Amino acid sequence: MADTQSPGAFVEFERVQKSYDGENLVVKDLNLIMPKGEFLTMLGPSGSGKTTCLMMLAGFETATHGDIRLDGVSINNIPPHKRGIGMVFQNYALFPHMTVAENLSFPLEVRKIGKSEREQKVKRVLDMVQMGEFGGRRPAQLSGGQQQRIALARALVFEAELVLMDEPLGALDKQLREHMQFEIKRIADNLGITVVYVTHDQTEALTMSDRVAVFDDGRIQQLAPPDKLYEAPENSFVAQFIGENNTLEGVVKEIKGDTALVRLDDGELIDCKPVNVTQPGERTRVSIRPERVEYNKSRLHADAHTLKAEVLEFIYMGDIFRTRLRVAGNEDFIIKTRNAPDQVRLQPGTQIEIGWLPEDCRALDA
Repeated sequence: MADTQSPGAFVEFERVQKSYDGENLVVKDLNLIMPKGEFLTMLGPSGSGKTTCLMMLAGFETATHGDIRLDGVSINNIPPHKRGIGMVFQNYALFPHMTVAENLSFPLEVRKIGKSEREQKVKRVLDMVQMGEFGGRRPAQLSGGQQQRIALARALVFEAELVLMDEPLGALDKQLREHMQFEIKRIADNLGITVVYVTHDQTEALTMSDRVAVFDDGRIQQLAPPDKLYEAPENSFVAQFIGENNTLEGVVKEIKGDTALVRLDDGELIDCKPVNVTQPGERTRVSIRPERVEYNKSRLHADAHTLKAEVLEFIYMGDIFRTRLRVAGNEDFIIKTRNAPDQVRLQPGTQIEIGWLPEDCRALDA
């Protein structure tokens, strides 16, 4: 079986499908290769298939078709407790009648590890998540953030090489959640463990991951490092789902090399990078990030196309200014500017001209 392993693959999904009713596929032909030590996030809206993939990897669901391999060995028929995979859930799933130390010791007892070695491992993992003092407490005596740390410690205590996390920070408040994102990433990096993380929170995915798989409709729409996903989305779904994005509708007028000339529906012309449009006459949805829009002429190329815009709303957000414009008939066109000492605060009613570098504007599928 090991001879079918792809080079460098630690976790591998090959042509995996999942159907609950024999007719509709929740996961459609999934192919995914993960090297050891990678932090991969499965990101997508509810019902996109990401959690089903995680559950198949954990062994709580069975693939209808295809093969799932761990370190070259097919695990389709191996029960969950024999896969050696750590799991962290959103609801923590700690035993309320046991102390923290007993909760952590339990997976080791199941694996027939002796008492003194168990105590050593529990102490080590509690220190790792900065909860060394809390071994004697019960889960109900801990805050949400502390319970989350213990759930993480339990997944790490038997030295699992693969840890799966299903929306683990969903129940925490914003500040604690952000703190735990860095904490989990730091621990994973220090230990060199492989993590598959499921979330619908895009900021979390961008902050924590080596690569992100964006799911929609049972398929991976794009699999890439966070910066590539944000800056070079391959289709309209990914552009809309990741980060904030302005869109303008139009028709491709011509394509020359790596620049497409697009006529917007209100008649204006703009330059874009053609991504998944190939010929004149095609409908396109043009995507441009708010922070890549310029209204300071000196920062634009002399012959860059510009568009007229009317300022509708100015919002002060502390570190950034967020301004809503009317552009080519779209009243929800957003620009973001850094709160620098010389930054202009645009007033509603002002008429301005905006533009961008052609490579920052992507002509995507309509």
